[in-house]
Amino acid sequence: MPHTVDVVIEQRGSSLEQLTNATGLSAERIESIVNGRWTPSPDERIKIADALGVSADEISWGHTMSPRNVRYHQFGLPDSLSDSKN
Repeated sequence: MPHTVDVVIEQRGSSLEQLTNATGLSAERIESIVNGRWTPSPDERIKIADALGVSADEISWGHTMSPRNVRYHQFGLPDSLSDSKN
């Protein structure tokens, strides 16, 4: 079963800095991918997987954060339009 990239990094004893250096991607991009805010392109997936010594299929890629902006949750805005009509 694939693991998220942050879990694979931890399992491999790697760091964001090492991953940045090994892939040539920006630190901001790596951080966004690791934190689940950015889904990497196929080329980025291969670079990251190669740097971690695994195949791209062994990593679960995609957003892991709530798609709603964190600010909405802080201010208690409704989760759906039907909530706002009540």
